[in-house]
Amino acid sequence: MTTTTTTVRERRVAVRQNYESVAWKWMRYSAILLIPLAWGHVLIQDVLVGVYRIDLNYVALRWATLFWRVYDVLLLAFTFAHGMNGLRQVLADWFPALRARQTFGWIIFIVWAVITAIGGTAIIGGVR
Repeated sequence: MTTTTTTVRERRVAVRQNYESVAWKWMRYSAILLIPLAWGHVLIQDVLVGVYRIDLNYVALRWATLFWRVYDVLLLAFTFAHGMNGLRQVLADWFPALRARQTFGWIIFIVWAVITAIGGTAIIGGVR
């Protein structure tokens, strides 16, 4: 009886990174970071503090430290990016032409960047 062994060769294909693959990865990475940020925010604001005790003085005290400012900027950026990426996917279903999808993709990215920059500036530089 003869035994033959065959070797399995691993074949790797170089896939070029494009906007779609980066957006797909960003959606997954931002979700991993967004879950503890959002649940931490809900736990602190709604359970521990209570929404009826939140006023301008509370926000000023909270934003007195850089940690909470960065936390809120990350929460804003990841949440808004997640929503805008979902909007981009919905628009891709409605507009099958590649040029239209690319145009909407860049418009949505620019809107996300501008609003996140404005929000981040307001949060980081807002309270003195």
